[in-house]
Amino acid sequence: LIYCYRKPKTKRAKRFLEKREPKLNENTKNAMLIKGGNANLTVTGVLKDIYAVKKPFAVLYKRKNITRPFEDQTSLEFFSKKSDCSLFLFGSHNKKRPNNLIIGRMFDYHVLDMIELGVEKFVSLKDIKNSKCPEGTKPMLIFAGDMFDVNEEYRRLKSLLIDFFRGPTVPSIRLAGLEYVLHFTAVEGKIYMRSYKVLLKKSGCKIPRIELEEMGPSLDLVMRRAHLASDDLYKLSLKQPKGLKPKKKKNISHDVFGTTYGRIHMQKQDLSKLQTRKMKGLRKRPAEKSAEDGGATPKKSKSA
Repeated sequence: LIYCYRKPKTKRAKRFLEKREPKLNENTKNAMLIKGGNANLTVTGVLKDIYAVKKPFAVLYKRKNITRPFEDQTSLEFFSKKSDCSLFLFGSHNKKRPNNLIIGRMFDYHVLDMIELGVEKFVSLKDIKNSKCPEGTKPMLIFAGDMFDVNEEYRRLKSLLIDFFRGPTVPSIRLAGLEYVLHFTAVEGKIYMRSYKVLLKKSGCKIPRIELEEMGPSLDLVMRRAHLASDDLYKLSLKQPKGLKPKKKKNISHDVFGTTYGRIHMQKQDLSKLQTRKMKGLRKRPAEKSAEDGGATPKKSKSA
């Protein structure tokens, strides 16, 4: 096959291609939410609620797509190129795997890794009658449970969830902007996802009193199948370009606590020529001067 590259004829096409070009600083990752060929009401509700949480960095496909990601990944890769999304959530339902969710991510428009989860209990945003966070709120992510650090599949799932829900990278954060919490707990082979709204109450001092109010959605998940990338491919996906790597500075080191130490190289100083403060008490006497010169200096004869 011979692929021909054509130059864009319009400015709109040129801007479109420039957005797709690789960049030093990546854009915020977009997610596509796809409904399977036989998705039920529970799976559809989960996809809608996660789309509401993820907006505006998400694309929801309303039509059903008959595909099996663990058997054939070509359709997912096609949708990823079409919508420029590097994350996906696929929902399906059948007798063998009821209320099924597949969460995954792409690398160079190819599936990097994906994990299959089963929904055992689901509480929708609409079922909890509380005030909601505005669209586009960046959540705080909390992970509880030793499995997220011990088991390789759970460790990769934690990385996937951070990628999926982290939102845009911001230079600074204000206290009032911390109003949304996503909590993931791994206990006894199950993963509990809970979402809370942060309420800042008066405390009588500068630091407010914090209360958590359940907001939804709420999910009880169980892990099923996993398709993980090899170690070499995973390292390749984490590789940073040379432009982002900080340049090494000579003679600068850091300790465990983050303190910076600098080493300065100087020539040996001659302290005998050091300029000191001139005081009458520090002046040298004539005898000391003559001793340094190696003998007494002849006195000047007085003129008659």
